[in-house]
Amino acid sequence: MDICGIKGERHMQLKEYIPNYIVFDLETTGISCSNDKVVEISAIKINNHKVVSEFTTLVNPECTIPYNASRINGITDDMVKDAPVFKTVLESFLKYIEQYVLVGHNIHAFDMKFIYRDCKQFFGKIPENDYIDTLKMARKCLPQLGHHKLTDLADYYGIPTKGAHRALNDCYMNQKVYEYLGKETSKNNLVVKKCPKCGGIMKKRNSIYGMFWGCGNYPDCRYTENL
Repeated sequence: MDICGIKGERHMQLKEYIPNYIVFDLETTGISCSNDKVVEISAIKINNHKVVSEFTTLVNPECTIPYNASRINGITDDMVKDAPVFKTVLESFLKYIEQYVLVGHNIHAFDMKFIYRDCKQFFGKIPENDYIDTLKMARKCLPQLGHHKLTDLADYYGIPTKGAHRALNDCYMNQKVYEYLGKETSKNNLVVKKCPKCGGIMKKRNSIYGMFWGCGNYPDCRYTENL
């Protein structure tokens, strides 16, 4: 298996709730995935709704951290001067996430772009892990809220927000929010369907004969069901 653990670029953004997943979060030098760098990455692994392990480290971005970034996340040049560079960290992170579905807040527009950019640069390909963006889930499940930032959702569900904008704290906050959103989606029968053959995530597919359920691990698994 190569460093990204993939054979191709087959990742998909999911909209359903699943009980086994990895929440991750990045802190960066800014918001540009073209120019800015990662300064912290954290992740927590969840099996059957329970946190079973953590992954967290500061990252040396090999550049000066702008004042505005430090003001938000509290991470300074002095804190990261002896930290590993992101290529080393990313290698460990990719081994940690295996084939788990990734969960995060606004990761479709932000975090995944940093991961894809640097995986492509360092390893020549990107991970195929499916992912779930809780920002999109929240907008769908809670349209009545005026704002859907992670701290807004935490406040809505009564989850403490102390330590926000540090990656590990945000992971734990996001995990609790995601579990609540899972209850919202289950009301609408959006709980994920699993493949009985390989345990992969079943996805709705379309063919000339109409819609059907197909295993998300296709072509390695070709299990299908009628809708």
